[in-house]
Amino acid sequence: MAIDELVRRMRGLGNPSVIGLDPRLESMPRHLAENAKTLSEAADAILEFNKALIDELWDIVPAVKPQIAFYEAYGWQGIKAYIETVAYAKKKGLIVIGDIKRGDIASTAQAYAEAHLGPVYGEDFSTVNPYMGEDSLEPFIKVCKERSKGIFVLVKTSNPGSGQLQDLMVLSNGVQMPLYESVGLMVKRLGEDLIGECGYSEIGAVTGVTHPAQAKRLRELMPRTLFLAPGYGAQGAKAIDIADGSIVNSSRGIIEAHTRSPYKERFGEAGFAKAARAAALDMREDLLCLRI
Repeated sequence: MAIDELVRRMRGLGNPSVIGLDPRLESMPRHLAENAKTLSEAADAILEFNKALIDELWDIVPAVKPQIAFYEAYGWQGIKAYIETVAYAKKKGLIVIGDIKRGDIASTAQAYAEAHLGPVYGEDFSTVNPYMGEDSLEPFIKVCKERSKGIFVLVKTSNPGSGQLQDLMVLSNGVQMPLYESVGLMVKRLGEDLIGECGYSEIGAVTGVTHPAQAKRLRELMPRTLFLAPGYGAQGAKAIDIADGSIVNSSRGIIEAHTRSPYKERFGEAGFAKAARAAALDMREDLLCLRI
C-alpha cells in the first residue's frame, strides 16, 4: 500500500517532511531562467531545476509534492516536465504526492483518478477536493483500492480565507459542527477499510498547520488518518503548531532557500540545490518533536 511505503520512509529517515516542487522562473537561478524564452525552454529549465533538487534531497526526505499548476502554465511542454519530474523522483525512491486538487463526479472523476494514479502521470498520491460531495471521492477511492495508491482530501486548508466556508456550522447526522469536522468524519469513514500495516489509512487529509486548534480537533476525530500539513515555513507556522501523525509540506522555504539568508550567503545561486538540502536538514531538525 502507498500509505505503508510513505510512513516507512518517514520513520526510516526520521523525517516527516515533504518538499513542494513548485518552480517559479522568477525565483530560479539566473543561469537556468534567463534563457527560458519559449514554453519549451521554460519546461526544460524547470526539469533541470527539479532534477538538481531531487539529487540533493532524495536521501533525506521521504516525499516530494509537485503542484501541477506551475507546470500547466507552460502548456504541454510543462506537463511533460511534470511527468518527467514524477518519474525521476520515483526512480530515486521518493514518494510522489501529486498536488492536483481535482474535484468532479462520475466519469470525469474516474478519468482524473486513472490519469494521475495510473501509469500516465504515475503519482503515488493525489490531492482531491471534496466540495462536490462523497461521490466525487468514490472514483478516486476505487482506483486507490485497485492500484494500491492514496489520496489526501482537502479538509481544513491553510489559507487565511478557509474559514469563510470550512468553518461554517452545519447539521451533520443531527449534530451541529463546523463543515471541516463533517468533511473530516466523512474522510475517516471512507478510509476505514483501507488501513495499512502502519496504522494509517490510504485516505489522508489536508489540514493546514496555520490552524492548530482545528488540526488538534481533527486529530481527535481522525486518529488513523495521516495529515498532509501545509503552511509550515513561508506561511508562518511553526513545529509546535503541527499535529502528530502529519507529513509537513514546505515549498518555497526549501526550493528557494538560495534566495534568502543564511543559505544565500553560504551557497549562492549556483549552489541552489545544496542550499535546498541545507534548508531541508534544518527543517528535519525542527520537526524532531513530532511523532510519526
